[in-house]
Amino acid sequence: MTDQVRLTAWVRGRVQGVGFRWWTRARALEFGLVGWARNTDDGRVEVVAEGPRSACDMLLGLLKSRDTPGLVEGVGERWSEARGGLVGFEER
Repeated sequence: MTDQVRLTAWVRGRVQGVGFRWWTRARALEFGLVGWARNTDDGRVEVVAEGPRSACDMLLGLLKSRDTPGLVEGVGERWSEARGGLVGFEER
């Protein structure tokens, strides 16, 4: 049994144009996660991260914290099984 998971998070607030995707990428790489962060048309940032559940939990905690670039007003999340096939962590 593996603890590999996929976290999909939607971060809303003032999170575009403030270095949020770069910051998220740096944190994800520190935790050994793979995936991406991208701006959405409605002003949110979508984050998809795969790796150990504990590392994804730490990333989610940081996404919800006040220590991010910009101003996070809320974070939606969805958990699923890791799909694999991802390499590195991209800003899209």
